[in-house]
Amino acid sequence: MSAELIRTLARPGEEVPAEGEMLRLEGVVKRYGSFTAVGGVDLVVPRGRVFGFLGPNGAGKTTTIRMVAGVLQPSEGRILIGGDDLAADPMAAKARIGYIPDRPYLYEKLSGGEFLRFVAGLWGKDGREIEKRADQLLELFSLVPWKDELIESYSHGMRQKILISSALVHRPEMIVIDEPMVGLDPRSARLLKDLLRAYVAQGGTVFLSSHTLEVVEVLCQDIAIIDRGRIIAHGSLDELRSQAHAGESAHLEDIFLRVTGDEAMADVVASIREGG
Repeated sequence: MSAELIRTLARPGEEVPAEGEMLRLEGVVKRYGSFTAVGGVDLVVPRGRVFGFLGPNGAGKTTTIRMVAGVLQPSEGRILIGGDDLAADPMAAKARIGYIPDRPYLYEKLSGGEFLRFVAGLWGKDGREIEKRADQLLELFSLVPWKDELIESYSHGMRQKILISSALVHRPEMIVIDEPMVGLDPRSARLLKDLLRAYVAQGGTVFLSSHTLEVVEVLCQDIAIIDRGRIIAHGSLDELRSQAHAGESAHLEDIFLRVTGDEAMADVVASIREGG
């Protein structure tokens, strides 16, 4: 696969600023009746970074991601995307992002090509340039033979690949990803990693969540960990090691277990790695 094709597809919009904030959460709360799923999150994500967002099951991670993507509305607080208030100007804010959820919900009666045109059209993008870009994305993920086939005939992995393609088709400034590698074969997973690296190198921003901590450790420059609806650790991998009182060579898995309260399991994992 041509490295030039990956660089071309990874290029965000032409006028993406090189620096500054891409995402800001201010006192974000989400309640369901008397239950508080997210209890006041403050977070800033700089441009041009891969930002990892982690948490145990039920910690408020996916709820926060869905609020950032505009799928859910906060009960309190404010979310700014590229300076646009998601509540006050949702179209402008949402146009800056591409969203890859953990489950590929798609319009099954559309073909892959039709779906990419449909998504691009939502953001006012159409014409020859979009057709070319859609074809390039299909080529990257080996979906060209399936371009005119209905999505209902796609495998789970193919659906994930068309969903990733749809998140990139309008050249967003930020990609929001929940469990990016689910359903991908090793080749496609490698392509996605290369694509994300190239995207960030050209000024894009990635807000990524995954239970595969090795992926987060390799890709992310900044990481935040949420538990019981609140951010409990935030920083680079070295800063997280310090916050968790872990050793200089501690892996993200060890750190995650320590800061989320499972220190005994963290010690077992560290002992196995050391061969003890």
